[in-house]
Amino acid sequence: MNSYWLIGAFTLVTQLFVFFRWLHRRLRDAAIERGFIRDVAINHLPHIYHALRRIADHHGVEIEDPPPVRFLELNGREKLERDGR
Repeated sequence: MNSYWLIGAFTLVTQLFVFFRWLHRRLRDAAIERGFIRDVAINHLPHIYHALRRIADHHGVEIEDPPPVRFLELNGREKLERDGR
């Protein structure tokens, strides 16, 4: 076997390994970020809006109701749940 082919194959395998490692880390970080944002929206935003409303009441300022928290399910679950299927 030609040594140049061996070096080329080793380089290709190494680059594929590094790429898959990078892709796995990026997907994992994205999942962690989505979980964090969902946790903040569900658990912390209601407390923040409640505190804001109390501060506004204390100062006599009228504020609007907080916006509802909605999540977009981009993989099609929202559409299936809404249709009842």
